[in-house]
Order: sequence, then C-alpha cells, then structure tokens
Amino acid sequence: MAREFTRVGVVGLGTMGAGIVEVFARNGLDVTAVEISEAAVERGRVTLTGSTDRAVAKGKLAEADRDALLARVDFRVGLDALHDVDLVIEAVPEHLDLKQRIFAEMDRVCKPEAILATNTSSLSVTEISVATTRPNQVIGIHFFNPAPVMKLVEVVRTVVTSADVVADVEALCERLGKVDVTISDRAGFIANALLFGYLNHAVGMFEARYATREDIDAAMKLGCGLPMGPLALMDLIGLDTAYEILDTMYRRGGRDRRHAPAPLLKQMVTAGLLGRKSGRGFYTYERPGSPKVVPDEYTPPAGDAALADGARGIAKVGVVGSGTMATGIIEVFAKAGYEVISVTRGAEKSAKVCEAVKTSLNKGVVRGKLSETDRDAALGRITWSATLDHLADVDLVVEAVIEELSVKKALFASLDEICKPGVVLATTTSSLPVIDVAMATQRPADVIGLHFFNPAPIMPLVEIVQTIRTSAETSATARAVCAKLGKTGVVCGDRSGFIVNALLFPYLNDAVKMLEASYSTADDIDYAMKLGCGYPMGPFELLDVVGLDVSLAIQRELYLELREPGFAPAPLLEHLVTAGYLGRKTGRGFRDHTRR
Repeated sequence: MAREFTRVGVVGLGTMGAGIVEVFARNGLDVTAVEISEAAVERGRVTLTGSTDRAVAKGKLAEADRDALLARVDFRVGLDALHDVDLVIEAVPEHLDLKQRIFAEMDRVCKPEAILATNTSSLSVTEISVATTRPNQVIGIHFFNPAPVMKLVEVVRTVVTSADVVADVEALCERLGKVDVTISDRAGFIANALLFGYLNHAVGMFEARYATREDIDAAMKLGCGLPMGPLALMDLIGLDTAYEILDTMYRRGGRDRRHAPAPLLKQMVTAGLLGRKSGRGFYTYERPGSPKVVPDEYTPPAGDAALADGARGIAKVGVVGSGTMATGIIEVFAKAGYEVISVTRGAEKSAKVCEAVKTSLNKGVVRGKLSETDRDAALGRITWSATLDHLADVDLVVEAVIEELSVKKALFASLDEICKPGVVLATTTSSLPVIDVAMATQRPADVIGLHFFNPAPIMPLVEIVQTIRTSAETSATARAVCAKLGKTGVVCGDRSGFIVNALLFPYLNDAVKMLEASYSTADDIDYAMKLGCGYPMGPFELLDVVGLDVSLAIQRELYLELREPGFAPAPLLEHLVTAGYLGRKTGRGFRDHTRR
C-alpha cells in the first residue's frame, strides 16, 4: 500500500514552484508554500492566482474550485513551516550549493518519515541527497513547465533511494494525473539530455551564420511538426537557464563536446540577453516577460516584393523522376498554375505517374480541398514525356531521381546540354552535396537545392540549398517560386543534412544510445519527448516510420562530413539494420509492428 500524502511542501515559488503548488492543490492536497521573504511569498501568490484566474477565464476551472484550491495553500516564510509535511519538493534555482543547504535544513526540520524531493532538471540528485542524514528518502521529481499543463514527470531515483519511496512517488504522480517515467540519476535525465544537445546544435548553426534564426525555427516547426523552433524555445526557457543546464550536462555527462555551451550562448548571457524574461534573446520582445516578438535589426524584409527582387520569371517547369517525391512535386507545381513537363524513363512509368497524380487530385476533390474545375485545370497543365529533350524550353527543372550521386551527375550533365541558358536547375537531394551535382554542369551558378519534404503536396517546407557557386539571382528565383507554391522556403548552405536532418538525426541517434545503455525503455523515452517536450512523435516511433536504414545512412553522412565523435552512429542502430529490422516497412524495427 502506498503511503497517504495529506500535506506537502513546496520550497521556491518562482514560475515552476508556483506551478507545482497549483498541481498539488488542484488534486486535493494541502500545500505549505515556502519562500525566503514576504516579498518572494507575495510574488508566488500573484503567480498562482494569475494562473488560476486564467484557467477560470478559459472555462477550464470553476470559480468555486479555484477558491477551494487557493484555500488549500498556506504561504509561509522560512523552512521551519515544513515540520508537518509528508513530502517536500524543492524548486529553487539550479545551483548545487544552494540546494544542498536547503536539503540539510529540510532534513533538520521535517519529520523523520517525510520524503525530500528535488525538481532539479540537470543536477545530481545523489549529490543533493548526501547533504541529508536520510539519502534513502531523497528522490527527484522533475515536473515540466508549465507544471499544471505538462503531463510528464521524471521520477529520478539514486542508487540508495528506497524502493518504497519510489513506489510512493509513482502512486502520487498517478493521483496528480501525470505520466511518470522512472529513471536513474544521470545528467539531463531523459528529456533534457536529448533536448539540449539539439538546442545547442541549433545555436551553433545560427552562430556560424549557416541560416537565419527565422529559417532555423521555421525548418524545425514545419519540417518536424515541433511546437516551437529551437531558438524561440531557448528564449522561452531562458538563455541563462539553458547555459547552466548545458554546462552541468557537459561536466557530469562525460564532457561530450555537443553539450559544451556554444560560445554565443555565454556571450548573450553575459550581455543580459536572456530571452523573453529580459525582453531580448535570439528575438526581441515587446517588453520583458512578453511572448510577442517585435521586429529588430535582424528581421528580414517581408512581402512579395522582397522575395521577387532579382528573381527570374518562371512559367514552365520540368520535373524529372517517377517516384513518390516526383509525383508530389508535379502536383504541387500544376496546382500552383505552372505548366509542367513530367519526364520519366519510359511510357509505362509516365502512365503510372499520371495515374498517381490523378488519384491524389481526386482525393483532394473528395475531401473538399479542391474543386473539380481546379483539378481538371491542374491536369490540363501537365505534359507527360519520356525524353529529356522536351525540357529544352522550360524555365526551371526539378530533379527527383534516386539518391545516387553518379545518377544525378549524369542527369545534370545532360540537362546542361539540353536546357536553354538561364534555366534554374534544382535537385531535391536530402543528403548529397549539391555542389557535386552543380559541377557536373557548365553553369554551376544556376544550380540550387530544393529539398521538398514528403508528402510534397502537404508538407509546407522547402529547404533552399545554396552552394558557394549559386548566384544571388538563382537563389532569389527559388525563394519566389517557393512563395508562389504556398511553401515556406528556408535558405541554408550546402552542408550535410541541411537544417532539418542536421538537427533531427543526431537527436534520434542520442535516443538510440540512451536505449542501448539501458538507461530507459523505448516507451519511456518516447513518452518523455512527447509529453515533456510536446513532440508529435517519440524518437523510436519516428525512426521506425522513417526507416532505420535511411536514418543510418543520414547519420553516417553527418559523421563523415562533420567528424564530430558524438555523431558516430549508435552501434545498436547499425546492428538492427544489419539484421534487417528496418522499421514499419519490414514489420520490425525498435518495435514489432506485425503484432499491432
């Protein structure tokens, strides 16, 4: 039988602490809410009442329930008020010496059977516990911000935490309506260990001027379905908090260079650019604490005129290829009003592509997203061909053939001979160097990458990949075309993985390494990232959908180009691919899909 908690304590009433108070009080627990001074107590009270008032205004909390919730909270100054609590959770700033002092005092004040918990997101629970005479009753209970909303709680046990304490806290999480994942005491736990490497990588990408802040954030939101871009998320977390977490993870987690805070991050913290709370971080905000972004000197010009500046006129487009991506791209251009010439390797393949495009357009009509007139008009704009010579008078060619460099280079050499001067030649490669394709022609200034995401008619993102030989006119043309297609074009350099894959796949690889080390289960890691970070899919769900062989190939390319030891493919990923466990397409990957 789990112990019955009737009164709990919360130490520290900042945003997180006040949120934890609300979670406990919402679920019928009496709470002793403790701060260091009357002024700090009052700030905590204002935070709690503001949150509950907003919940009432949104119809998510009845006024009577709010009043009952607030009546359960006893705001006090000083730790002596915790003498009768059954559990106390500390939520003060992430400084080990501060937490150790508080735990030593709580150990003195609290009754012998009380559980002492920390909400730390990065510090060692073990190091905190040794400040007490009861380390077996110390545990980590890591809530996520905002605590009343986020479902996940990481329950962190040390090597000496009592099994009864773990079970009691797990039962409490269930009572609170939270999903708990129980893990051991390791730097970053699950969510932060996977999240902050990715965030730090994004800062490094921005610092190197590889892409703009807007394009990095748009790429990850639109390409991966994430709730926020990495730089906007850093601003929300607070750059000082992010720096402390990364620095702690670097020192505690084996000194992985990818967790060493990006130099720009330290400079911004030193300059007081802390994100939303200071009014300026990677973005500029209306005022400190405001979520509203306002234009600053780095904001790109808006409007069609800015996109069209220097762009060539595009009326007729050639699409080369017969796969799923080529089919989707043909549909996208035809629906946007372009004349399209589809070129495949034979009449049979052309017929299949034609049928696939018709089927997709008909689905659009059935779903009410396309009128029959618009469908017929789109089909009427497409010419089906089996010879490249029909591309002699197009303005743009989009190549969507197999991901083999020799095949693409041979194709571009042929296009160079056939196409008129000034034609933009684009490759949809997701992993190969665009410059290698460009140098197969005598016109590398006209070659660019247009990486559409699958399925092309639905996914709103296109990565526009410039080589060091791509002209400004070609880049402007590509941006204008993406805008006319209704897509968001993000501009980046010709580097392995571009933006999305370069940020996404090292995170997925880190998740595989975490599983390989038996730190947690695939299910718990997926829960942590979905419930703790708002990701639409957990890393193992996503790997099985993408295909483990595809994921391994991309990770190998990243490692070979960047030579970052942390990017080396996880051995478990290599072994699964060797065994033929490639994900959903083979019925088995990290999970067995044949039983579902």
